[in-house]
Amino acid sequence: MSWRDKVGCRFEAVRSDVREARAHRRHYRANKRRLKAEWRAARKAGGPDAVAGPPPTGFTLLPWLLMGMGAFSNLFQGRTPNPWIGGLGLLTFNSLYIYVAFRSFDKQKREALSTRVALALLVAVTCALAAGYGDTWLLFFPLLGLATGAALRLSHLRPAGTAVAVLAGAVACFHDGWGGLDIAYATWISTMVTAAIMRLSEAVRELRAAREELAHRAVEKERLRFSRDLHDLLGHTMSVIVVKSEAARRLAGRDLDAALAQITDIEAVGRQALTEIREAVTGYRQGSLATELDRAHSALTAAGVTLVVSRSGPTLGPQTEALLGWVVREAVTNVVRHSGAERCEITLSGGGERVRLTVSDDGGGAGTGDTAVAGGGTAPADSDGPGPAGLDGTGPAGLDGTGPARSDGTGLTGLTERLAAAGGSLTAGARARGGFDVTAELPLDAEDARPAGAGRFRSDADVYVGR
Repeated sequence: MSWRDKVGCRFEAVRSDVREARAHRRHYRANKRRLKAEWRAARKAGGPDAVAGPPPTGFTLLPWLLMGMGAFSNLFQGRTPNPWIGGLGLLTFNSLYIYVAFRSFDKQKREALSTRVALALLVAVTCALAAGYGDTWLLFFPLLGLATGAALRLSHLRPAGTAVAVLAGAVACFHDGWGGLDIAYATWISTMVTAAIMRLSEAVRELRAAREELAHRAVEKERLRFSRDLHDLLGHTMSVIVVKSEAARRLAGRDLDAALAQITDIEAVGRQALTEIREAVTGYRQGSLATELDRAHSALTAAGVTLVVSRSGPTLGPQTEALLGWVVREAVTNVVRHSGAERCEITLSGGGERVRLTVSDDGGGAGTGDTAVAGGGTAPADSDGPGPAGLDGTGPAGLDGTGPARSDGTGLTGLTERLAAAGGSLTAGARARGGFDVTAELPLDAEDARPAGAGRFRSDADVYVGR
């Protein structure tokens, strides 16, 4: 290989290295811009202003030991009488100071007896060195104030800080006269400022921990809302689709037009379910009692169940309407899936400041006589039998299609949480004369109630019968 070829290869290698370095630099800049954008987005969304970082330790108090360098230099320059005693005292002071400093950042260690004993020994050593040598050795008193402010809190701080400052002033005035008051002032300031900074740091840490806990709880609450809404939406919708599909299959052989009508209803129910799921995901879904009553009429009619609806009482607010709509949806789903009923009655009435919704059926399923109560803190018994059991889907074929397995946050449990949060209650159980009752009570939304004398109650009941 000629020298020209060698130079050319070397030149190409250098160019390749330069291109690679430039690519790395572009990648670094792109990552830096991305991280800055994410940080700005987090701050705009209410995220933490800064990374909490590791908790502070005793290392933050160690640089202040440099205040003892004057005494250390005096030992080597021969200005200190009995240098071996001074050196031993300096070593003891530094050891005790470091011990107290590192234990002051842990609450359990800070309040331990060993820390208190070490602080008392530190006071004794400081007084002995300052009283014996004076001069730069008096600067150990501000260091003692730092250790005292770090190790003590609240009720013990002020008397202890005052005592240390008075002691420092007495020893300093013994050596330097009234000029020793500067040492007392410095000791007092170092004690109180250190305690304030330590307490502020702890408060910031506690606030950050509380904010993280609140964020975690908000996430858990949103997950519960989403899972509950998804169960309630799909449980009802899939039940309607199954019932209408069975009706379409039965009618296909003898009445094609009726079968096509059922199929059209299935398409409409599916489209509405997609819309509701999107709204539930974004958290914008608001239930409507009137809409749920219309859907109940459609589902029960397709299942061959006679529906009777009686409605009277005050005009409901949006929150009450939404909650009662969930009750109707869940109860009607169970009537369609589990009851085997021929007649279902939905009664809405109100008086005073509360409204009551009752869903009753004459199903012949084997329910239990237990009663499940929501809003009172307990929900005693769910039915596992084949009848109109379990609003939580614990019957032989739960609303979520999982069989007898129970899922917290769905069905009766979900309604319990919804109504209890609004100050209401839910009662569900088998009737003595046969059938099943679901009764929900809720307070009226005061801000949405009609004023007195403005047609608050209807004079007649709104009743319709469907088959």
